[in-house]
Amino acid sequence: MGTIGNPKKAKLFCGMIYSNEEIKQRAFTVLEKKLGKIDLISCVIPFDFSSYYSSEMGNNLKRFWVSFEELVSVAVLAEIKIFTNSIESSFALDAKRQINIDPGYITPANIVLATTKDYSHRIYLSSGIYGEVTIIYKRNGFIKLPWSYPDYLSKPATEFLLKARTYLMKQLKESNNCSS
Repeated sequence: MGTIGNPKKAKLFCGMIYSNEEIKQRAFTVLEKKLGKIDLISCVIPFDFSSYYSSEMGNNLKRFWVSFEELVSVAVLAEIKIFTNSIESSFALDAKRQINIDPGYITPANIVLATTKDYSHRIYLSSGIYGEVTIIYKRNGFIKLPWSYPDYLSKPATEFLLKARTYLMKQLKESNNCSS
């Protein structure tokens, strides 16, 4: 029988899609107030991977990712997804989102995203939120899964995620050295 332990710490990040620069900056302020200092921001790329958001958010959408300095327990992902949904709602205009904020976390082994949508490869976390292992880390890189989103496999995303993972590994090593 395995020993029950506390959830591991992970690197929190958010993937964001937007078209309005002012809304993006205001969302940064709200995110940092609740989740702490942003320590890494990816380059901004066109979100031309799908038309999924176009009817709600318009065209010429942009995509980027941010990570947060403080490590979090993996157990808080559902709570953070509920918070980011509330940010999206607060910036909505005529019941249409102006920004999409999808939280997730990075562990040494994988990238996990939170979602409100159930599907065969997702597990229920709590409060109507599901978790999805979106990509896995193996042999110095990420491995695509059948359901991996194309934007998460793009060069800017993988560069960001690898760098954030490097930050995570350094933070985990430092915290282990402090507790020894």
